[in-house]
Amino acid sequence: MRGIRDKSMTDQEDILQPWHVHMPVWRHKLDNITRRLDDSPPLIVEGRLTRMVGLTLEAVGCQAAIGSRCLVESIHKEFVEAEVVGFSGEHIYLMPTGDMEGIRPNARVIPTGRVYAVDVGEDLLGRVLDGSGKPLDGKGPLRTHERVPLSGRRINPLSKKPILEPLDVGVRAINALFTIGRGQRMGLVAGSGVGKSVLLGMMTRFTTADVIVVGLIGERGREVKEFIDNILGEEGLSRAVVVAVPADHAPVMRMHGAYLATSIAEYFRDRGRNVLLLIDSLTRFAQAQREIALAIGEPPATKGYPPSVFARIPQLVERAGNGDKTSGSITAFYTVLVEGDEQQDPIADSARAILDGHIVLSREMAEGGLYPAINIEVSISRLMTDIASVEHLAWATRFRQLNALYQQNRDLINVGAYAAGSDPRIDEAIAMNPQIQDFIRQDMKMAVNFENSIHDLEALLQIEPSANPMAAFTVQ
Repeated sequence: MRGIRDKSMTDQEDILQPWHVHMPVWRHKLDNITRRLDDSPPLIVEGRLTRMVGLTLEAVGCQAAIGSRCLVESIHKEFVEAEVVGFSGEHIYLMPTGDMEGIRPNARVIPTGRVYAVDVGEDLLGRVLDGSGKPLDGKGPLRTHERVPLSGRRINPLSKKPILEPLDVGVRAINALFTIGRGQRMGLVAGSGVGKSVLLGMMTRFTTADVIVVGLIGERGREVKEFIDNILGEEGLSRAVVVAVPADHAPVMRMHGAYLATSIAEYFRDRGRNVLLLIDSLTRFAQAQREIALAIGEPPATKGYPPSVFARIPQLVERAGNGDKTSGSITAFYTVLVEGDEQQDPIADSARAILDGHIVLSREMAEGGLYPAINIEVSISRLMTDIASVEHLAWATRFRQLNALYQQNRDLINVGAYAAGSDPRIDEAIAMNPQIQDFIRQDMKMAVNFENSIHDLEALLQIEPSANPMAAFTVQ
């Protein structure tokens, strides 16, 4: 019995022997096949175009995430890029980023599975880009080796550095009366034709920043070259990156331009640079989102603006500011265009609520030839009390009081209804008004640094008022 059992076991071992011998070989082959399957691109399920209304494309038969890219085939066998902006059941809504010429019914819609990103690097300095990050200046391709998403990255608010250091913007009235901290977000509220672009250009040239990123969003095309040649200049462009998306571009591309400029600013901030970010304008960004939202059926809420508009503005603005302890800062200025100088515009209201202050330009001052036409009464910097000295705050408060007192009684003064000596405070405001206007006035090619701005403010308020407060209004 023992011999029979031993023989049986030997036979089983002989049968199993080849598997043991070849097992490492088979395992190696299986590992290779598994690795090739893992490395292979996923299967792409194409859809087809079923509907097009205005700028909105509707497709079925495929799935894609919000914000991802799709390619729509045209009759020329070329592909038009589009972004997924919404969906409903089996249908996805796309918004093209370029020209829609040649798109036909039942065209192929190919999801790429990728979101929009931008090439970043030191080679961006001195370059002019479009909304997709491609060069517009004819200086050759970008030599960059890193890509970051347009959506940016969210920073824990508790890890951000506090704003404690003043920023010199080279404009006397702003330095002295609305001191801005490094990392602050400010709004520049103005109607059309009151010197908004000129003031932006002054800050671009005069601000002490390592890198300047300018986003010209939704403005007139001719202003792009004018801004680069006449306002930035060759010296200013050498440390700047300009993103230009004029008004004739698709709304998605206009929004991408603002996101692109912010992503570039974040890149340099994360590498320890102090960045000045200028977005002109936040209103055009909001209008682009309104076009997209209304096109896909979102109902309007406030003066024709859907709710998503007021969600997009904080998402963009909150990306600016200081980084953590190891990074730099983004000091941002966002221009807000108010129609008809109406300060209750919903975009202006939303911007004032989310920003760290605002500078309002006055059409009346601009028409009187006073530039920059900063309305002292309604402008404010919410962080000035944290970064200015006690003496500086006292001088600035005194200046604002004198200016406000004069403006409140200006009508009485102009028609001769105010009698000199009736109120010593008004008498002083009248006497100081010419010097106050001279303090605000500044030539666009002349920079006044932070220290000189404070010195000029102190010197102005130490002047003794005129013995005759109405002398400035005496007919010669």
